[in-house]
Amino acid sequence: MLDSVEHLQISTNGIELHVASLGSGPLVIMCHGFPGLWYSWRKQMPAIAAAGFRALAVDTRGYGRSDRPQEFSAYDSQTQVADILGILDVLGEQQAIFIGQDFGAPLVWNICARAPQRVRAAVVFGVPYDFESAVGDSQDSEVELLGGSALSPSEQYALVAQDHFFHMHYFQTIGPADAELNAQPREFLTRLYWALSAKGNLLDWRNYPSDGTGYLDVLEPAGQPLPWSWMSEADMDYIVGEYTSAGAELTFRGGLSAYRVQDINWQIAKGYQGVKVDAPVLFMMGADDPVRDMMPAAAFEHMRSGVPNLTDIHYIDNAGHFVMQEQSEAVNALLIPYLTQYR
Repeated sequence: MLDSVEHLQISTNGIELHVASLGSGPLVIMCHGFPGLWYSWRKQMPAIAAAGFRALAVDTRGYGRSDRPQEFSAYDSQTQVADILGILDVLGEQQAIFIGQDFGAPLVWNICARAPQRVRAAVVFGVPYDFESAVGDSQDSEVELLGGSALSPSEQYALVAQDHFFHMHYFQTIGPADAELNAQPREFLTRLYWALSAKGNLLDWRNYPSDGTGYLDVLEPAGQPLPWSWMSEADMDYIVGEYTSAGAELTFRGGLSAYRVQDINWQIAKGYQGVKVDAPVLFMMGADDPVRDMMPAAAFEHMRSGVPNLTDIHYIDNAGHFVMQEQSEAVNALLIPYLTQYR
């Protein structure tokens, strides 16, 4: 059915975004994270379209066939929200259902909090709302992306990196990570997808010092060659091809910029602290997602107070970070009945 996907270039917010569209009906917009693409939703798009919706998966700025601005400051949260809302404007839509995973999750949360009139409902994978307020100034977590602490995100990353390698700290300095990852894109993507999966060991980075260590040093080779149960060699060929299509210098511009812009996002988020998300939201996460171990359990329960219409929190067995790919049938079995309430 993916042969029927229509590929469009949409001018929005001063850039060109690539979107993949399938089906017709109420609009469902899907936002990926890193390392993702529109293709991250390939196992959801046919099911969403068959349920009577228009499934629209976006290559967000910096990825795939979308424009990739050079400066990381061009990737801040307000700009990304404007990108996505601009898609609605171009399509003449007042509202959409939004789905987000990884960096796409805070993007969807931000749309819900900052432009609630444009949101019919939302589905979020892996990153709870307002988790920084649950973390606060504690050192129980390795993740502080948005700004509940007196320390900036980059300062917090540096504290973690005093104990061991931490990719969020490693990515802050422009140059070393770019050179390392751009030189071996397929090896990096294969190792990272495996490390973030239910069978991977992403958090083994805790066994490595920061000094003199690159990301590939801490990412073990995949435990088995492709194909995996949830990703074929052709899938990886496509992903690598889309990442590298803009040239080596820009291969991972979107992903690296998403980490480097966090101090700016932290400042922006201060203007929205305490804002509740009133839209109905379904939350899903892989039971084996390493992000669960990077945050205190309180972050997930705290989300309930900030999202009064949170329908449920589902942990999907035998799935890591890419739950919608690793366990697509289980995800779709929850996703489609939820969406049909808003058709």
